[in-house]
Amino acid sequence: MAIDFQPCWTDPDLELYRDTVVRFIEQEMLPDDHAARRRGHVGHALWRRAGEIGLLCSDIPEAWGGGGGDFRHEAVLYEEMARRCLTGMSASVHSIVAHYILNHGTEAQKARYLPRMARGELVGAIAMTEPGAGSDLQGIRTRAIRDGGDYIINGAKTFITNGLLAGLVLVVARTAPEQGSRGISILIVETGGCQGYRVGQPLDKIGLKAQDTSELFFDDVRVPADRLLGGEEGRGFAQLMSDLPYERLIIAVMAVAMMEGAYHETLAYVRERIAFGKTVAEFQNTRFKLAATATSVKAGRAFVDRCVEDMVAGRLDTVTASMAKAWASDLQGKVVDDCLQLFGGYGYTNDYVIGRMYVDARVQRIYGGTNEIMMEVIARAL
Repeated sequence: MAIDFQPCWTDPDLELYRDTVVRFIEQEMLPDDHAARRRGHVGHALWRRAGEIGLLCSDIPEAWGGGGGDFRHEAVLYEEMARRCLTGMSASVHSIVAHYILNHGTEAQKARYLPRMARGELVGAIAMTEPGAGSDLQGIRTRAIRDGGDYIINGAKTFITNGLLAGLVLVVARTAPEQGSRGISILIVETGGCQGYRVGQPLDKIGLKAQDTSELFFDDVRVPADRLLGGEEGRGFAQLMSDLPYERLIIAVMAVAMMEGAYHETLAYVRERIAFGKTVAEFQNTRFKLAATATSVKAGRAFVDRCVEDMVAGRLDTVTASMAKAWASDLQGKVVDDCLQLFGGYGYTNDYVIGRMYVDARVQRIYGGTNEIMMEVIARAL
């Protein structure tokens, strides 16, 4: 009997939705993935197609143009992409941006942006990280100064996921520098035709080659004052902190799914690869490594599935989400490394997906707050 990794939170309707997701991935995403990795982005057409069939913002209420589902619908999409190491279209960051607007935006901001994001007409990005400020948001130097009915933004951001294709960027900036964290606000910038807004070339990363991670530059970018998220200055830090469980759970979901994908890819390979007159799968070391991998996936799914249930019920806290993010992404790195080893030299090429998993998995321990920061968050709750 094959080992079952079925999530405990699924149901027949979600599995029908999963079928739609898988068809989209196999027909629309997989055929272009190699080309997307060469050019450094997936292109706007894929985003619009995903929006047309209802795969974007699936847990945003229908009243705001979303799918009206819950976090489980989002998890299905992240799982199926991660299993296949399709990391170019960051629907996760797109949804995170949509949730900032849903949870903290004014009624006018929700009406203006959420339906367009759900249709894939506006790709979302969030500009937090700067050359001198990563996990520590206190170091942000980008300024947004009020000038009559506008804000004028100056600064630079880096490592911005969806940066090249973004039509909507949430910019974390200081509106009152003398007030520390209380002087941080979030501004909504529509990039189309925006004077003073500039996107650098996609960064040359060791992994995530199809994902348009870019530098963004703001030189006297003028935006109307009604683009201040929530309409009140100084709320940015609190807004960012309140949505962290959502972001960190997404990373944990992707980690478990990629481990599962690595397991299946490796199992298929070792059953066919011949060494010393027998399949690699027949060696005890191989069988024990895969047994340990299957156990890791099972254990990871049990923890992360519980977190998914807690998220849907509205009770997932920041500490537990930080535990899930750190533990699952650490385990993901070990599992993918062990699986790559069983491919031998072929695992170190781009001929097999396991090699791409190896380099794409590494950043999971960095973004969303480094795992060292996760340990600090957890330690403070001891």
